[in-house]
Amino acid sequence: MTEPSFERDVSIGSFALDCGVTLDGVVQRVSIYGEPRADGANVVLVNHALTGSSRVTDWWGEIAGPGKLFDTHSLAVVGVNALGSCYGSTGPGSNGPGGTPYGADFPVIGVPDMVRAQRAALAALGIDRLAAVAGGSLGGMQALEWALQAPAQVDRAIVVGAYDWFSPMGIALNAVAREAIRVAVTPAAGIELARKIAMLTYKSEALFAERFARRFDRKGGDPTKNARDRFDVEGYLDYQGTLFSARMDPQAYLTITRAMDLFDTRERCLGDPHPAFTFVGISSDWLFLPEYVRAAAERFAAAGADSVYFDLVSNHGHDAFLADPEHLRALVAPRLDALYKGLAQPR
Repeated sequence: MTEPSFERDVSIGSFALDCGVTLDGVVQRVSIYGEPRADGANVVLVNHALTGSSRVTDWWGEIAGPGKLFDTHSLAVVGVNALGSCYGSTGPGSNGPGGTPYGADFPVIGVPDMVRAQRAALAALGIDRLAAVAGGSLGGMQALEWALQAPAQVDRAIVVGAYDWFSPMGIALNAVAREAIRVAVTPAAGIELARKIAMLTYKSEALFAERFARRFDRKGGDPTKNARDRFDVEGYLDYQGTLFSARMDPQAYLTITRAMDLFDTRERCLGDPHPAFTFVGISSDWLFLPEYVRAAAERFAAAGADSVYFDLVSNHGHDAFLADPEHLRALVAPRLDALYKGLAQPR
């Protein structure tokens, strides 16, 4: 695993949210792999999804790193933990004005808040231009928000498994997962159930049929004879829930899923100058439907942008942006040719 060359909390001071609340003493956890050029020409910001962190290679190590799509031999890959998360940046687990964690009192945030906080942190580090901003799922929402909020600062936006709004079905699924957390006997039980619900939205019927079929639990048992015994797919969900409860703060989960729900940029105008857009939809994704991703690409193209759509054919469902990296790399790499050629020229 590639380790960041720079990793620390960057203070951005008081920060006014779109909901009307001002947070004091806000920090952003920033990780950088490689050395940013002073002009930002080699800087790629990679935004994480719902449960990721600033440590990009921890969760997208097949996309970012030496010799990867975002090649840290020539690029400086930057990750920023999203506002409201639990991996270093200010969130529900941070201390509020009274000296105790915000918890359920943490205010409503949106994706625009996340991006403005990132912009402030990068500015504090002297990074004012991005050769590219990229991400999948919630990370794709942030990448698109960067392109709309700071179009003159971004050369390319790569949006994977996301589009310019969030669907009613997505909101409904998030609501059920949040309710699981709120009504559970313990926070751990709640976040485990929320994760199980979410895992169903991240996968596909074809993948489950291939991976689990109707087999009984690999650890033993026979559900035809004992009601407490499980099918293999049930054991998988239990395992994923247990792993998740050990690393995710329930209040952060509530906060960030609501930020996803609120995302809708369809009425906003494309700035000028504006970045080139690359949208990638996933054929088996029923959480972020590929036809919605394609429609977003077409909407920006109609507004005059260099905006293209690629279809990532995979049975991994929404998780294909993590689970099918070689296919994703093959689709996106040509859109980065000009970036790498420019960096190879003498300065």
